[in-house]
Amino acid sequence: MKVLFAAAEAHPFIKTGGLADVIGALPKALKGAGVDVRVILPKYKGIPEQFRSQMESVAVLDVPVGWRNQYCGIEQIVYDGIPVYFVDNEYYFGRDGIYGYMDDGERFAFFNRAVLECLPSINFQPDVLHCHDWHAAVVPLLLKAHYRHIPFYSNMRTVFTIHNLLYQGVFPYSVLGELLGLDSSYFTSVEYYGNVNYMKGGIVHSDHVTTVSPTYADEIRTAYYGYGLDGLLNSRADSLSGIVNGIDTKSYNPNTDSKIFTKYRSNLAKKAENKLGLQQELGLPVAPYIPMVAMVTRLVDSKGLDLLTRVLDELLYYDDIQFVLLGTGDESYERWFREAAWRYPTKLSSQILFNDALSRKIYAASDIFLMPSKFEPCGISQLLALRYGSIPVVRETGGLNDTVHAYNEETGEGNGFTFKDYNAHDMMYTLRRAVSYYHKPEHWKKVTKNAFAGDYSWSVSAQQYIDIYDNITE
Repeated sequence: MKVLFAAAEAHPFIKTGGLADVIGALPKALKGAGVDVRVILPKYKGIPEQFRSQMESVAVLDVPVGWRNQYCGIEQIVYDGIPVYFVDNEYYFGRDGIYGYMDDGERFAFFNRAVLECLPSINFQPDVLHCHDWHAAVVPLLLKAHYRHIPFYSNMRTVFTIHNLLYQGVFPYSVLGELLGLDSSYFTSVEYYGNVNYMKGGIVHSDHVTTVSPTYADEIRTAYYGYGLDGLLNSRADSLSGIVNGIDTKSYNPNTDSKIFTKYRSNLAKKAENKLGLQQELGLPVAPYIPMVAMVTRLVDSKGLDLLTRVLDELLYYDDIQFVLLGTGDESYERWFREAAWRYPTKLSSQILFNDALSRKIYAASDIFLMPSKFEPCGISQLLALRYGSIPVVRETGGLNDTVHAYNEETGEGNGFTFKDYNAHDMMYTLRRAVSYYHKPEHWKKVTKNAFAGDYSWSVSAQQYIDIYDNITE
């Protein structure tokens, strides 16, 4: 089985969120199961020099973008045994950042067409093109419209994965002909309130659609979570699967992680040494028995931060806890958490930045990890927290509902604490319940033992993807 992953980002080359973690880890799990898997990405200006210097040119070609042809270079590195191709065009990708430009429709139309156009030149004929999120969503459409009649492409099949339905890639109608080279007969399959919707094209034209958790697969078929595509997703229900993401358990391993203060396997006393180290580093009172609550998150509305800002003052004023927050995002949230840290200097540390080493220290040091998300397609942070023995407090939505199970003091089952309604006081009650169990060692040992015992690797999920590949290529 030969599979090509097409995506806009991948760890460790370029990353803005969980998509990059998936593209960085899932191919390795598939390779371990015997799949010949490769990855193709844009060659962004922001890719570190340590990787750019290793890239070797493997092809130069012209790529049609509507009525014009654009230069395309294909460069390659092999990273952890996975061949990774980079689509080079300075005009489109030689910029700061990845997304957010007025011509994103054109930039990613070029990328989608380049994915297909370069395959003969790199001498790779995949059985499956696995396309991720809106940035690669029109590959299945372009394959059908421009390439299916060519023998080299005739047997290729497509899988489209939705990582976050909120971001769909919606552009003006003119994109259809000007950039994709398609006539009006294709408009119905990408039409969205008179515009062209790249993600809709991926859903309509792919052989199978997946998303990143079973609960999210159900949620996006409702009007509340479907963002205008719920009817379409319901029409494809028979070929829609929810598969939970995993994490790179080799990289994220508290027993071998060189970036944390003290390595540990599942020893809570050793884990507590990380709390002391982080308290000292962040200028918080060094107190091993005070529960530390943490968030590592983008500071955006969907992460449930409006719930937290409503009750955090009450929590910090009345409760004997420490709170550590790491992340960047909306200016209003950044300013709020900076000011809150000024008000509670001995209880709250607001780290308004992103730092991978510090995030690992926080996972290792914290006792409780808070994720009150409004929606969460899968979530990586709760899996990392569980891996490091930081007990999640989450809202029952998306992948959080599939991976975090409420602790039951009678049976000793469960690896976290959950609440259902999007309500600030429900969140606060659940967080206080978790803190109460932190102070009951016999229970805390059980819930952390359950967390440490979980399998958060990609192995099970990788096999589910292989089953889909096998099914659509039969």
